[in-house]
Amino acid sequence: MKGTSEHGETSKAPLSRGVSKGLSVLDLILRFIAIIGTLASAIAMGTTNETLPFFTQFIRFKAQYSDLPTLTFFVIANSIVCAYLILSLPLSIVHIIRSKAKFSRLLLIFLDAAMLALVTAGASAAAAIVYLAHKGNVRANWLAICQQFDSFCERISGSLIGSFGAMVILILMILLSAIALARR
Repeated sequence: MKGTSEHGETSKAPLSRGVSKGLSVLDLILRFIAIIGTLASAIAMGTTNETLPFFTQFIRFKAQYSDLPTLTFFVIANSIVCAYLILSLPLSIVHIIRSKAKFSRLLLIFLDAAMLALVTAGASAAAAIVYLAHKGNVRANWLAICQQFDSFCERISGSLIGSFGAMVILILMILLSAIALARR
């Protein structure tokens, strides 16, 4: 009887270690996906501009992301989150090698939560501006500009996808780290 319980405990330890290692590998993969999403969003928004002629070729209307401070904040927020995710890759690799690292995993939970707040703020603010660009606001006398600036609106709308995807991935990474900590 005593021998079987000891055998059962040792057989669970490699399984637990394998699950922790699997969670760490999944965390690393999610970090790479979030890097791609935030980088693509920042690049797509940061390179967005469109110029339309008005009556003559000398008078032109130009739309750039930098015309709106909210979209500039979106680019900066996504760039900061992308840089953080790149810098957190070595720590994520350490978790694959040493699955019992508690302090570094707790540090990642707090930093991931801070980056989640930053990317959420940037994406939400940009989503409000994109909505105004598409629909306008009659009460505030803000006209919808997307009828004139089609490609500008398509690019700023598309850049939100990567950012909102990164938000979901950051939530999953926080949950995975919390699950890995709770298993100890």
